[in-house]
Amino acid sequence: MAPKKSKTRPPLLARRTKRPPVRHAKRHAPDQERALEPDTARDGALGAHALRAQLTSVDFARSMIRDIPDFPKPGIMFKDITPLLASPRAFHIVLDALAERFIGEHIDVVVGVEARGFVFGGALAARLNASFVPARKPGKLPAEVDRVVYDTEYSTAELQMHKDSIAEESHCLVVDDLLATGGTAKAAADLVRMQGGYVVAYAFVIELAFLNGREKLLPVRVETVLTY
Repeated sequence: MAPKKSKTRPPLLARRTKRPPVRHAKRHAPDQERALEPDTARDGALGAHALRAQLTSVDFARSMIRDIPDFPKPGIMFKDITPLLASPRAFHIVLDALAERFIGEHIDVVVGVEARGFVFGGALAARLNASFVPARKPGKLPAEVDRVVYDTEYSTAELQMHKDSIAEESHCLVVDDLLATGGTAKAAADLVRMQGGYVVAYAFVIELAFLNGREKLLPVRVETVLTY
C-alpha cells in the first residue's frame, strides 16, 4: 500500500511587494540644457518668417522694399530694391506679376533701362520669348548709337541705344524698376520710335504715384506691381 501524503502544506513564500519605480529627475547634457533655454533672437526671426509666410504674394514683395532716407539727396526717400533681389521668392513674384500681364500678347522686344531695368527687363524678355535691348547711359555702347537728352527729377540726362537694335514695326515693351516722373521711360520710348518700333506698353516694379509720371506716358499702357 502506498504511503499517505502528508496534509501539511509547505510554508507560503512571502509575496514580493512591488515598489513603485523611483523616478529620478532627468539630467540633460549641457548642450541639451542650452537648447531648452529660450532663444530670443531665434524666436524673433521665426516669428518674422511666420508673419511673412501669411502675407499675400504682392505684400510679401512689398515687405522686401527698403526705405533709405535722404538718398541721393536730402529730402528724398529712396526705395531700395536690393533686398527684393536677394529674395528668390520676392523676385519671382515680381517677374510673374509682370509676365502674366503680357503672356499671349505680341511682344518682339523688351527694352531695359540702365541700370536696374536690365535686371528685370532681361529676365522678363526670357519669359516672354522676346529679344532684349539695353537703353544705356553715354559712353557705354561701343558701336554707333541713337541718343535722346531728357530731364529727370534730379538733373538732365541722356540715353543711348545701338542703331538698328530694333527692326521696323517691332512691338516693344519698355521696362524699368521705378516710375517716378516718367522722363527716363519716355526717353527710352523715343529711342524705340526713332528706330521704327512701336511702344505697346511700359512695365515697372514700383510706381511713385504722387509724382504723376504715368500722365507723361499716356496714352500708352502702363503696368506696375507696387504703388506708393
